[in-house]
Amino acid sequence: MRKVNFHTLGCKLNFSESSTIARQFEAGGFVRVGTNEDADISIINSCSVTAQADKKCRNLIRKIHRRNPDAIIAVTGCYAQLKPYEIADIEGVDIVLCNNNKGETYKQVLELTERGKTKVFSCETDEITSFFSAFSSGDRTRAFLKVQDGCDYCCAYCTIHNARGASRNTPIAEAVKQAEEIARGGQKEIVITGINTGDFGRTTGESFLDLLRALNDVEGIERYRISSIEPNLLTDEIIAFCASSPKFQHHFHIPIQCGSNKVLGLMRRRYTVEKFEERINAVRRAMPDAFIGIDVITGFPGEGEAEFEECYNFLAKINPSFLHIFPFSERENTPAIHFPDKVSPEVSMARAKRLEELSSRCHYDFCKQYLGTEMEVLFESTMRGGMMTGFTSNYLKVKVPYDKRYINQIVKVRLLDIEQNADILGEIVE
Repeated sequence: MRKVNFHTLGCKLNFSESSTIARQFEAGGFVRVGTNEDADISIINSCSVTAQADKKCRNLIRKIHRRNPDAIIAVTGCYAQLKPYEIADIEGVDIVLCNNNKGETYKQVLELTERGKTKVFSCETDEITSFFSAFSSGDRTRAFLKVQDGCDYCCAYCTIHNARGASRNTPIAEAVKQAEEIARGGQKEIVITGINTGDFGRTTGESFLDLLRALNDVEGIERYRISSIEPNLLTDEIIAFCASSPKFQHHFHIPIQCGSNKVLGLMRRRYTVEKFEERINAVRRAMPDAFIGIDVITGFPGEGEAEFEECYNFLAKINPSFLHIFPFSERENTPAIHFPDKVSPEVSMARAKRLEELSSRCHYDFCKQYLGTEMEVLFESTMRGGMMTGFTSNYLKVKVPYDKRYINQIVKVRLLDIEQNADILGEIVE
C-alpha cells in the first residue's frame, strides 16, 4: 500500500487543512505514516510568517529528500503561494500548489506522481478566492475547526493578505455540520480558527457571535476555545456570551504587537494601547480567571528605546498570562521593508529576551494562584516520563501520573505544586 506523510508548519489553521487533506488520501487507499517514516509522498504545508519560517521549510524539504530521494515531495501553503518558483528550484520538490489549489491536493498530486518534473500550479499574482473547508480529526485531543480565511487588514509588516487573500468564511450551517462530525469522532474540544477569526461573516452576512451561539448547541462538544481574535473585534457581546456559556473556555489569545501608539500607527494596526487595555479589562471583569495570551513584535522600524520601554511597561502593567514574542522579520512586498529607523537584529533579539523573562514571571504567577484548588482537566494521550498532561478550562497545563483511562476525558484534579516552567503537578480526585 502506498504511504503518505504530512509535515505541517505554522498556525492551527494549517493543521486543520493538513488533517483534511490527510483524510482525502486515506479515503483513496493511502496509509498515513509518521513524519520521520519513509513515505511514497510527503506533503509539506508551509508557513511564511517570518524569514525563519521560510528557512525551516527549505531545510525540511532537503532533509526529506536526503532521507528518501525517491519520495514525491509536494509543497503547499503560504510560502508556496508567495514564492512558488523559489520552492520549485529546490532539489527534490516535485509539486508546488497554491492556496487556491489546496483543496485539490489529493487529486493533483495523484495526477503528477509519475511525471518526475516540478509542476508549479501557483504564481505570485494569483488572486486567492476559494474557501477550503477544513478541520482536524484524530491528531490530538483538541480539534481545530477552520471557519474563516484571509485578511483585509493589510498591516505594514504582513504578507498574509497576499498569501491568503481577502477575508472570507464558511457558512454557519457548514461549520455546525463539521463540529457535529468532530463530535461523532469522539473529540470533546474544538479550537475555532482562522486567519482573522473574529472577522467571520464577510462572505455570508452572518456574525461571529451568531457562529458561537450555533456551535454552542452542538451536542458532544464540551469545550470551545477561540484561537485568536483582534482586540477591535472582541466586542462586549462576545465577551458576555463566553462568560455565560459553560462550553466556551475562559481563554483568549489577543494580539497587540506593540505597546506604543506610535509604533502601532506605523504598523497600521486598528486600535490604540488605550483601546487594547480597555478590552483586557472588559474580559477580566466578566471572567476574572481568564488566561490571556498576547502577541508582541520586537524591533519594528521606528521602535526606539523609548518606544520599547513604553511597550515593556505597558505589558507589565496589564500583566498577561503569557506573551508570544516575535522579533521583527522583513518580508518582501510589504510597506515596512521601506521604513526608516530600522532596528538591528541584535537589539530586536535582546528586547525579545527581556519580554520572554517578563512572560515567564507573569505565566508562573498566573498559574501559581490556583494551587490548592480543584479544576477540571481534559487529558491528552502523550506520555512523557511516566506522566500525562492536560489543560484546565483557563489553560493551565496540568501533569499527573499516566493512566490511559483518562485519555480524552475531562477529570477533576487537585492542583498540588508548580514546576519552574509553570507546569502544575496534580492528583486525580476520585
